[in-house]
Amino acid sequence: MQAYTYISKGKFELVEKPKPVLMHERDAIVKVTLASICSSDLHIKHGSVPRAVPEITVGHEMVGIVEEVGSAVTHVKPGDRVTVNVETFCGECFFCKNGYVNNCTDENGGWALGCRIDGGQAEYVRVPFADQGLNKIPDGVTDRQALFVGDVLATGYWAARISEITEEDTVLIIGAGPTGICTLLCVMLKKPKRIIVCEKDENRVRFIKEHYPDVYTVLPEECLEYVQKNSDHGGADVVLEVAGASFTFRLAWECARPNAIVTVVALYDEAQTLPLPDMYGKNLTFKTGGVDGCDCEETLRLIAEGKIDTEPLITHTYPLSRIEDAYELFENKKDGVIKVAVEC
Repeated sequence: MQAYTYISKGKFELVEKPKPVLMHERDAIVKVTLASICSSDLHIKHGSVPRAVPEITVGHEMVGIVEEVGSAVTHVKPGDRVTVNVETFCGECFFCKNGYVNNCTDENGGWALGCRIDGGQAEYVRVPFADQGLNKIPDGVTDRQALFVGDVLATGYWAARISEITEEDTVLIIGAGPTGICTLLCVMLKKPKRIIVCEKDENRVRFIKEHYPDVYTVLPEECLEYVQKNSDHGGADVVLEVAGASFTFRLAWECARPNAIVTVVALYDEAQTLPLPDMYGKNLTFKTGGVDGCDCEETLRLIAEGKIDTEPLITHTYPLSRIEDAYELFENKKDGVIKVAVEC
């Protein structure tokens, strides 16, 4: 089969590999129908993910059809259309039982697909712990509608859930990339008093204004003053940092009112400084880390009910044979790209 593969730092390549086989009774083999490219894939390409293993097939955002299951798999069967979770988790350890699946203690737990084991920018993928990692796509929901359930939408839903948003809040979202937009969609479900999105890219700002006209937008250099003027208590009640730029962590806590919640979803290329003397007295609560992606069944239900629609994020579609062109477009943010779908 064809599989897009991490060769070495700075180099991915579409190569021929054997079709994956079941290795454990809890595995499933999925025929990938549609995949996508994530900024985390770019982090691997550029050497920012030390745990990534050379020669693995990249990609952790995909949907497909179950082809084969291990003897212990009970929740899905061959022929089922499924989403694939970005995270691998056993469902049995302390962290899994408490919903902290990102920290599953199994050796393959956490972000494994497309990082430490073969992922889904390929014709087939092996999914460990299939009962946890696969969710059936409801009838009437298309592959394109479900494509982001296992990763960027899971991240946005988790970020909104842990941020304790109320209907009286002013919420600031820093960054309107794919994860930022998915975070916005999930924040909108909470119906806060106002939502402000901070973004500098003209295409992304245009996208927000076109699809979500009730959302305020502001440039980074104007953000602090704007938020202070357009909030009830001198700053945002909740800030979600989804950009990961060199200056956005500081911007996030500066824009927060005293006693606010700052949720950091972003993955940074460099260490960030927590200047406690500067923020002393603000009494902020920080929530950080990787997504606990265990709400996929719920987000699929919301998609089926028409309450979440991520399909507009797919601005470009390529066949697997042209995945290098898709990467070039996505990495260089050409032609107003938000997300790319790859037909496998």
